[in-house]
Amino acid sequence: MHILFLTDNFYPEVNAPASRTYEHCKEWVRQGVEVTVVTCVPNFPQGKVYKGYKNKLYQVEYIDDIKVIRVWSYISANQGFTKRILDYVSFMVSAVCVSPFVGKPNIIIGTSPQFFTVCAAYLISKIKRVPFIFELRDLWPESIKAVGVLNDSFIIRFFEKLELSLYRRAIKIISVTNSFKRVLIERGISGEKIDVITNGVDLTRFKKALPNENIIQRYGLKGKFVAGYVGTHGAAHSLETLIRAAAILQETKGGEDIDIVLLGDGSEKIKLVQQANKMNLTNLHFIDTVPKSEVARYWSILNVSIIHLKKTDLFKTVIPSKLFECMGMGIPILHGVSGESAEIVVKEGAGVVFESENPMDLVEKLISLKKDSELYGQYKSSSYRAAQNYDRTKLASKMLSLIEQTVQCKTTALE
Repeated sequence: MHILFLTDNFYPEVNAPASRTYEHCKEWVRQGVEVTVVTCVPNFPQGKVYKGYKNKLYQVEYIDDIKVIRVWSYISANQGFTKRILDYVSFMVSAVCVSPFVGKPNIIIGTSPQFFTVCAAYLISKIKRVPFIFELRDLWPESIKAVGVLNDSFIIRFFEKLELSLYRRAIKIISVTNSFKRVLIERGISGEKIDVITNGVDLTRFKKALPNENIIQRYGLKGKFVAGYVGTHGAAHSLETLIRAAAILQETKGGEDIDIVLLGDGSEKIKLVQQANKMNLTNLHFIDTVPKSEVARYWSILNVSIIHLKKTDLFKTVIPSKLFECMGMGIPILHGVSGESAEIVVKEGAGVVFESENPMDLVEKLISLKKDSELYGQYKSSSYRAAQNYDRTKLASKMLSLIEQTVQCKTTALE
């Protein structure tokens, strides 16, 4: 079987879509499937082409026996709605243009968050006369309304109609959350065509490890109780909450030996750094994005992981993928996202839920967790045990079975 997978993020990028797609495709190839990935040159999150790459019309490389075709796209940092749309649309056009040169697959998969990639999957499926699968990672364009990038308008309503059309035309929808499935059913999409494969963790990469002493020394964290956020610094993440929490900790009894680390990049990072500098915060440390191979070393220095998103109803439906990486490392979680992901944290006993955008609640839960060593140990053990339920290899195999069943059903129907 030949799978053609379209994604605008892929290894060596380290964000959630890139990691999920790369790890799934790697496992599928290991199981004997031919996989071709069409993507753009790596540039996320800073909008700068990675060293060793050029933004060319067409280039091919092989990564773990995955054929990766990189196409030209308009590259921009994650800033400004118009520039992002140009980025998305240019990738869609380039992907469709190279499709005659990728052979005929048995199935095409297009992955969100943004659905212009899925538009390309649909168009290529019409050209090649094979079905396509919509991998649903985000309810876009609803998410751009949720973070205030664009209010309800004619443009948004047009995108929503296009989104619904793609759901209906896909032979199958594979959602990363049960909440997304419920939303689609409420919008009139048949539940029979929707399956859920949650995000997970590569347990060969993210596993228990001793704290990396070199990193601890580099950032002056010796003897500190370290809480950390790892991931994109964007509008959706409302990381101002962590800045305010650091300020409160600096003035609060019991918080003087707690430091907060923020690792990553994104559209809001410059603003966050400026805000922290104005507040003269000595207990806050910004670290730039590191290669995927290095991420686990930075996870290892954390006593607690902070997961946080803007307070909005939409984010009750999402499950941040970093949740599972924390579990793999056996790190207790302070979870500032309500909804389905919070239910997982509570069910698995992996940590504590605090109110999103409430820095005082975060501070109180953080200090309490630092003081209660017995409870901290329980969360640490439970977090690690829970990771076994989200093994990426098992989830990739489950998704491959769904893909094979879909191809088989389509082939049988045509006979």
